[in-house]
Amino acid sequence: MKFMGLGLVILAAICWGISGGIADILMDKGWDPIVISLYRGAVGFICFFVWFLLSFRQNRDISTRTWIWSLVAGVGVAGNFTFYFLSIEASSVAIAATLMYTAPVFVLFISFLLRLEQSTWFKWCCIAGVLLGIILLTGAYNTESISVSFLGILAGLAAGLSYALFIFGFKNASSHGTPPTTLTIAFFSFCLILIFLTDKGEAAAVLTSKDLGLFILLGILGAGLSFLLYVNGIRKTTPANASMVAMVEPVTASLFGVLVIGDHLNIIQMLGMAVILVTITTLSVKQAN
Repeated sequence: MKFMGLGLVILAAICWGISGGIADILMDKGWDPIVISLYRGAVGFICFFVWFLLSFRQNRDISTRTWIWSLVAGVGVAGNFTFYFLSIEASSVAIAATLMYTAPVFVLFISFLLRLEQSTWFKWCCIAGVLLGIILLTGAYNTESISVSFLGILAGLAAGLSYALFIFGFKNASSHGTPPTTLTIAFFSFCLILIFLTDKGEAAAVLTSKDLGLFILLGILGAGLSFLLYVNGIRKTTPANASMVAMVEPVTASLFGVLVIGDHLNIIQMLGMAVILVTITTLSVKQAN
């Protein structure tokens, strides 16, 4: 049972990593990142709505708190998808995926400021380690020839904070409602938010383009299937183990970017990526314990 849970979480993380590569391919074809985000979430919403209908008897009673926290989760996932794709556009799949996984450290820092978390040397060392990794990964140590644009860095970190908001909203919503209900409401609010931000003409053009299949594949892997796998996997394993194996996503995204798309990472960037992943994994395990 334990290994089945780990396997499901690993599969979900692999799906998320591949979805970043698919989005990069679509952006290279000229599609707007917000339009790509909209379709990723919309296909996911369809999957979750079907799940909701199939288990309607267990999901009939929806509390006010479930609605509120699910809407918060929807705002988080909208920001996560959009900023993640903007970061890919401005940098690369590998860098964007790694920056997104700095979320736990920034949440920890905010918790210090709000006195929600006790400050310790270990936690400050984790923050310092991630900042060092970001500097190495983005080339910020050499201001004259920085390898990643400021927009790419900012969008990647914003994706991480949005990811944390989604997790926070989903955790609170799941304590009051079922996963099908919370995910359906979250992704419905996601679609409402992005429909107002996206280019309506370009969004409509997707339906008649030859890239429609890629958009559908992106939505199935990056939202529908991946979240179904993750929600069911997390029930069968511990949070610590789930935190560790979730690191498969940036690794998968990096390999996809290098092998399929042709991204290039130098030795220093690879070292920075390793520092971030090791630090976040250590922090996640420690916090879970």
